[in-house]
Amino acid sequence: MSNLRQVASIALTAITLQAAALTPALADTLQAGVSKGTSQSKVKTFFQNHEKVRQATIGAGVGTAAGAVTGLVSGKGLVRGAAIGAGTGATVGLVNSSKIMSKHPVVKDVANGTITAAGLTWSASKGRGQTKNVAKGAAVGAALGLGMGLLKDKLR
Repeated sequence: MSNLRQVASIALTAITLQAAALTPALADTLQAGVSKGTSQSKVKTFFQNHEKVRQATIGAGVGTAAGAVTGLVSGKGLVRGAAIGAGTGATVGLVNSSKIMSKHPVVKDVANGTITAAGLTWSASKGRGQTKNVAKGAAVGAALGLGMGLLKDKLR
């Protein structure tokens, strides 16, 4: 008896689908015309509403590539360099999106230079003397950031 019910249910479903296919779909067409183009992707609206997250994500992407190349060239590890570069890039992205730093462009350039050079030095050095090398790299980066900031902002 249950097989007969299943067959009847399948047949009824098939007849219903055929009947629905024969009727004009005015409501569907009207609904599609009204809703067309009005919905944005959720990712796009999220990044439009969260500028700091967008900047940090872009920075992490760029930093991952730079750190991976640095780790590969120095022989200290591609994945290690990519991980360090991602953190460094995200930090630089947050510094660039900061409202306080936008009021102090030379300080922002010094901070960016320091963070970038420290991250690159860290991904290129491993083992004995690593802290000293990272500190030297950060100092050189701060000097380069200061020089670039002064050239960019003061010599217009």
